[in-house]
Amino acid sequence: AEYVKQWYQRRVRGTAKYYKEYAAAEREEIRLDREAKATGNYYVPAEAKLAFVIRLRGENNIPPKPRKIMKLLRLRQINYGVFVKLNKSCKEMLRIAEPYIAYGYPNLKTVRELSYKRGFGKVNGQRMHINDTSVIEESL
Repeated sequence: AEYVKQWYQRRVRGTAKYYKEYAAAEREEIRLDREAKATGNYYVPAEAKLAFVIRLRGENNIPPKPRKIMKLLRLRQINYGVFVKLNKSCKEMLRIAEPYIAYGYPNLKTVRELSYKRGFGKVNGQRMHINDTSVIEESL
């Protein structure tokens, strides 16, 4: 029982550390924005690094190139959604497939809720439901 208690405390401390880190980054963004406004300048925040993409249309009447892109993004059926790391090539793919998909930039809360509700990960070659961080910690 003591081992479980210590393990839980370590996990809570680690999670709290990340919460603190994200809160500090958010406060820094707000500070920079206010500072720029005070001096009469504009503050341009950094571009998003992650996007959530959802397929809107079915298979019919879609040209080959957007169809292949949706296959590469693992958007095989209508209403499927995936998280995508945004880089130059991925942005180009999203631009080509834009009439058939919708995408946006999620915040930390949305990512957490979606991954806990619908997320799956591979652990030892098996597809496991992600219901808390312990599944991810064990696989690392």
